[in-house]
Amino acid sequence: MCDANLDLNTKGVVIYTWGNVSEVDRKNNLVIIKPSGVEYRAMQPDDMVVIDLHSGKVIEGKWRPSSDTPTHLELYRAFPEIGGITHTHSVNAVAFAQAGLPIPALGTTHADYFYGDIPCTRELSKEEVENEYEINTGKIIIETLRAQRCDPMSIPGVLVKNHGPFSWGRSASESVYNAVVMERVAEMALKTLILNPNSTMAQYVLDKHYKRKHGPNAYYGQK
Repeated sequence: MCDANLDLNTKGVVIYTWGNVSEVDRKNNLVIIKPSGVEYRAMQPDDMVVIDLHSGKVIEGKWRPSSDTPTHLELYRAFPEIGGITHTHSVNAVAFAQAGLPIPALGTTHADYFYGDIPCTRELSKEEVENEYEINTGKIIIETLRAQRCDPMSIPGVLVKNHGPFSWGRSASESVYNAVVMERVAEMALKTLILNPNSTMAQYVLDKHYKRKHGPNAYYGQK
C-alpha cells in the first residue's frame, strides 16, 4: 500500500500531500489507506492506516486516515468488484472536473482503458457539503455511475465536479494505473478539443479497441 501511494508521486500525478490510495481486504472486512496530510517523500509502510470496512473505525495505525476515507468506504460498500481506489488532483483531469465536463472518448488510447466518456458528477448541494461532505462525495459518484448505467470495471474512474478524479481497479496498483491513464487521456482530450472542438470517435472504433483488450474475446498481449 505504501508503494502504491508512492507510485502516484513517481508517476507525476500528485505533489506534496495531494491524493491517496486505498485497498480493501474483503475476507477480513478491512481497508488500508494513506494517512492524512503526510508527505509522500517521508512516507513509510508503518504510516498506513487500517480501517474497518463497515464501521469506519481505525483498527491499526498511528495517524489519522485520509480525510477522503469515507468516500472510499462508500465505493467499496456499493461495488463489491472494486479492490482498490485512487484519488488525485492531477492537472488535466481536474480541469475537466472544474469545468463540470466528462472526459470524452476521442481516440484509441482512451478506448483501450475506458469504454466510453469518463463521467463527471453533478455539483454537491450546500447541505451535502456542510453535512457529511466526504460520505456525500461517495454517494454522488455512486449516483452518477448508476444513473448513467456505467459498469465500474469498464469505466474505472469518475470526475467529481469542482474536485477531481477518482479511479479504481481490482487492486490498489490497478487503481493507480487507471489514475495515471485518466490523467493522460484527459490531457490528450483537452489538446484535441483546442485544435478541433467538434472532434469525435466512432462507436465501432471504441468497441474494437476496448474489446480487443477486455472481455472473453480479447486478443491483445500474451496469454
